[in-house]
Amino acid sequence: MSESESQDLILLVDALNLFTQHFVAHPAMSTNGNHVGGIVGFLYSLINFVETYRPSKIIIAWEGGGSIRRRQLYGEYKKKRRPSKLNRFYEDDIPDTTQNRNNQIKTLVEIFKNLPICQIYVADCEADDVIGFLSKNTFKNNKKLIMSSDKDYYQLLDSKTIIYSPTWKKIVTSKEVIEKFSIAPSNFCLAKSICGDVSDNIPGVKGVGFKTLSKRFPQLRDSQDVTISEIINVSNSTILEGSKIKAFKSISDSEDMIRRNWKLIYLDTSNLSYTQIDKINHCIDTFDTSRNKINVMRILMRNGIQTFNVDRLFLSTSYIQ
Repeated sequence: MSESESQDLILLVDALNLFTQHFVAHPAMSTNGNHVGGIVGFLYSLINFVETYRPSKIIIAWEGGGSIRRRQLYGEYKKKRRPSKLNRFYEDDIPDTTQNRNNQIKTLVEIFKNLPICQIYVADCEADDVIGFLSKNTFKNNKKLIMSSDKDYYQLLDSKTIIYSPTWKKIVTSKEVIEKFSIAPSNFCLAKSICGDVSDNIPGVKGVGFKTLSKRFPQLRDSQDVTISEIINVSNSTILEGSKIKAFKSISDSEDMIRRNWKLIYLDTSNLSYTQIDKINHCIDTFDTSRNKINVMRILMRNGIQTFNVDRLFLSTSYIQ
């Protein structure tokens, strides 16, 4: 991305996604004897990103306890999720890991209140719904960069929206998605609706993965939207023609599940209430830029984080609106 392309770029951060990656892997410890990798890793990751891409706005979306509408649609949604495996190399386990995790998140929220960073938390609302709404509505005419490793955001990729994957440590564009999955971003939600999503406990059509799907339905590689009905019609027609390929029958037999999965995965206002949308808009409209270095230093010192480069943090965000 060139400097001209980064002008007026809006950074949308999936906060819990980024935090979790550093919480499970970053080994930083405080002088108080507590693990602080989630805080330190998140902040330095943000600094490095801002220094490189120089966004004009930073908006951080926190998880709001999960989507009630999705759980009503499918009770097993996100159930049986395995806790993140901690990749740390200490002699002893860290006690009260859940409490430590929550304390680190609270500390980050407190720090960001003293920076020119807009935070959004909406009860019973997922961060991807917030980012999806902002991307498709509030900032639909702006250049946007979404910071997350969650593939659900691929459906938002277009000429004005790209993604930075902390896992891949690279920018993901429509081109990368097509090359890797042979599925266009505009059809990625449909593909996931058919293949399922293990991480969210959403079942897919048995025996049908991205590779099989793109092979049997090459039109999914095109930028033009393909509908569920078109996929079902192709499957039914192919079966009537005498095809013995199992994928077509499996998809045809799973139409109801595929349509339900679409409602679970698609990022649009359908999973947001009027009150939730109003709260998102209110957070954006009433945001007041703050810069209080002394408060941030006090927060870090209180948590035993003494070597963090606060000057670099404030310098990197000095031009943020």
